[in-house]
Amino acid sequence: MARAFAQLGNPSSVHSCGRAARRIVEDARRRVAALVAVSPDSVVFTSGGTEANNLALCGAGRRRILASAIEHPSVLDAAAEVETIPVHDSGQVDLDALQAILGDGRDAIVSVMLANNETGVIQPVSRAAELAHQVGALFHCDCVQGVGRVPLDFAGLRADLLTLSAHKMGGPTGVGALIVAEDVALSPAIRGGGQERGRRSGTENLPGIAGFAAAAEAAATTLETVENLAALRDRMESEVLQRISGARVVGANVPRLANTSCIALPGVAAETQVMAMDLAGFAVSAGAACSSGKVRASHVLQAMGLQDDIAGCAIRISLGAGNDASEIERFVVAYSDFAARTGVSAA
Repeated sequence: MARAFAQLGNPSSVHSCGRAARRIVEDARRRVAALVAVSPDSVVFTSGGTEANNLALCGAGRRRILASAIEHPSVLDAAAEVETIPVHDSGQVDLDALQAILGDGRDAIVSVMLANNETGVIQPVSRAAELAHQVGALFHCDCVQGVGRVPLDFAGLRADLLTLSAHKMGGPTGVGALIVAEDVALSPAIRGGGQERGRRSGTENLPGIAGFAAAAEAAATTLETVENLAALRDRMESEVLQRISGARVVGANVPRLANTSCIALPGVAAETQVMAMDLAGFAVSAGAACSSGKVRASHVLQAMGLQDDIAGCAIRISLGAGNDASEIERFVVAYSDFAARTGVSAA
């Protein structure tokens, strides 16, 4: 990114500085494409996952938008009318309900995320895509949460459109990408200079795109840490449940991302937990971490059928490759002490 900051010139300019900037963009496009095994021509750089989701759902030209009830707000609020697909109490999308709602899907686009950002629950994406394609619908997958945590293959997921975000894989904020299948026409949401092959106008964020490329390459190597992260997560959850009798792990009985844990402390507001853990030196979140600082009952947990004493009292704890067993122990002690102070039963 530092080298890109030092590069003068607009990537659309034809002089030498512009051509040098263009080389940075196109090199980055190849590296991001390699992450999900697609042609570089399929990569459309955006300002992040939110823009990519909106571009996919509003630019695909389909009248109906169907999305699982646990999608990120940038999917559920992408249009005035989004038909929601219910989920099971496990947190996985109800495929029978999807099939029933779809009907004749030739005027529809279906959006099901790879893995939920709050619970980590992994979705049956390829099966959902198959159901969509059987009736002529397009299929979009928000893969923001799963990059670097599960192997990604665009063809294997059977998606027509796929969303990525750099900061979820250790890159900079403010840059992402939409992967578009070759046979999918896309109407731009931002018009102007015709950049990104006419699919997203605006001068490219050169340093951000360079950082995105570096993060994409690094994400392929982080898959090696998944087993260790899963062991740390399981240890943390086990000790929390042993020490706090009222605690509950959401989504524990279905496949989840190795780095994500959703723990509920009934009777203690999520916002209170977030603030207490922050004071103890731990950055946890409630709901979608990027919802403008708002803390409210999780729509994801409500969609799973959980009452407000759970949905409004759950936090998300995310682990990274740099975490170790000593940090897990310190968190468990801090969380248990906090639970005891609030009057929640603790061992």
